Amino acid sequence: MIPIAATTPTEELRRARETLLRNRTAYDAAVADFRWPDVGPHFNFAHDWFDAFGRGNDRPGLVIVEEDGSRAAYSFAELVDRSDQVAAAMAAHGVGRGDAVLVMLGNQVELWETMLALLKLGAVVMPTTTAVTPAELADRVERGDARAVVCNPADTGKLAGLERGLLRFAVGEVDGWVDHRAAYDLEPRPVPHPGNGSDDRLLLYFTSGTTSRPKLVEHTHRSYPVGHLTTMYWLGLRPGDVHLNVSSPGWAKHAWSSFFAPWLAEATVLVSNYRRFDPEAMLRVLREERVTTFCAPPTVWRMLINADLTGGPGSLREAIGAGEPLNAEVIRQVRDHWGLTIRDGFGQTECTASVGNTPGQPVRAGSMGRPLPGVPVVLVDQVTGQVVEGAGEGEICLDLSAAPVNLMSGYQGDPERNAEAMHGGWYHTGDVAARADDGYLTYVGRTDDVFKASDYKVSPFELESVLIEHPAVAEAAVVPAPDPVRLAVPKAYVTLVPGQQPTAETARSILAHAREQLPPYLRVRRLEFIELPKTTSGKIRRVDLRAREVELAQAGPGTPRTTEHRDDDFDLRAGGVGAAH
Repeated sequence: MIPIAATTPTEELRRARETLLRNRTAYDAAVADFRWPDVGPHFNFAHDWFDAFGRGNDRPGLVIVEEDGSRAAYSFAELVDRSDQVAAAMAAHGVGRGDAVLVMLGNQVELWETMLALLKLGAVVMPTTTAVTPAELADRVERGDARAVVCNPADTGKLAGLERGLLRFAVGEVDGWVDHRAAYDLEPRPVPHPGNGSDDRLLLYFTSGTTSRPKLVEHTHRSYPVGHLTTMYWLGLRPGDVHLNVSSPGWAKHAWSSFFAPWLAEATVLVSNYRRFDPEAMLRVLREERVTTFCAPPTVWRMLINADLTGGPGSLREAIGAGEPLNAEVIRQVRDHWGLTIRDGFGQTECTASVGNTPGQPVRAGSMGRPLPGVPVVLVDQVTGQVVEGAGEGEICLDLSAAPVNLMSGYQGDPERNAEAMHGGWYHTGDVAARADDGYLTYVGRTDDVFKASDYKVSPFELESVLIEHPAVAEAAVVPAPDPVRLAVPKAYVTLVPGQQPTAETARSILAHAREQLPPYLRVRRLEFIELPKTTSGKIRRVDLRAREVELAQAGPGTPRTTEHRDDDFDLRAGGVGAAH
């Protein structure tokens, strides 16, 4: 009997990818046919995948459009060569397999070539936002056990006092730092495979810390590079696409949609680089660069629908929302203007895309879709700890007995948090969803955000979705405000759109709108205008708002209510005008 030749990691990954591409718009077939690839014990994304298709490939791999309209394009072949040069230079200065390297760069070519270079060396990449404070940076260097750092000259001062023992690379000339650009003087030669294990550390991500101290998430050479096949499928990417993603470097979503997923599809990564977001400029880039797939957070979509959409979507085929759930009004307006339905989904820093509305499938109003191929999503009852079968509500979990490939290896150096997240045989996301009879999941909220008012369970997202439909509201966050009668009442903290004034009349209008759209037991009872507190990744820190409400309640009834407005301050009946008497 003639033995069958073993397949290579590249061939295994390509086989799994082709299954998803073949069933790109056939969800049921994709779920039935997809199997995670066996990439073997020593898989390396840069060597075994990127270089395999990129070497000698003159198609554009990365295009960066600057705020002034200038652009720079780099072919896959150029990115292979540049990353080989950077890898050789960093290795010559002592960076090697297993070393954690803090990468603090913006949307610039050096970010992508450095990421590839570190993968080629088998080093551990610690992506970090340039918005990080010196104190946060010190925490990351210490907890991540950083061996080296790569940043721009403007950010080197943040490392003051932390330099000891760090190998330092700057994209430019700085005293005491290695100039990253010196690598371009080297002859580009292939870098040897480091022999890393597929389950060795590859990425260390700090979460955004919306409710507590940021967690340090560890991913392997398998969990993110291979796991993002689910993200590729959800985004609807295919070879030759031009993919535009709006997210900031240093956060997991940037790796999702500006690195792994598009390059798994052999698509072009397009970046619109700006200091201040301009919706008209974004629309111009989208059309001029013939973007086929576009992913942006709800905040960007809300700004786009207030711009002029009449020019059409250009070459756009797929419109995706990510980061937080989208509300129906945004989806409706884009559909009316462009004939495209925005599809959203669900995932975390701890895992790749896990639930999503996928191409070619019906989008249910308010639903984030169904479990993606290969992801063992279950709902677990928060009281009984049992799996919810059929329609029902529970915490979104991944079944650990199915060994989900796209899940982190754990929280580095934090056994207590690991035990909490993995107890009962599930990975607990901390997010709650409701499942309909047809399997579609609707986001309810974080387990620590959902609260009770008058014994009714309140999902802040449901109320926020109504508030955001008011033309004066840019953003809203709903939290429980302690109440002596109802235990708690829903209070909305609101940021207004430019040009709107935080007056009593504006408050009355918003509360009246919410009253018309919500049942009495979900009614927003209080409202305050505020610039919402956010993490450096742009997520609302509801924990700060909840703490503020507790402090106000403890201050006593005689304490001035600052700028708070209450529903009983006004006559909110149909046709009612002004304050209540």
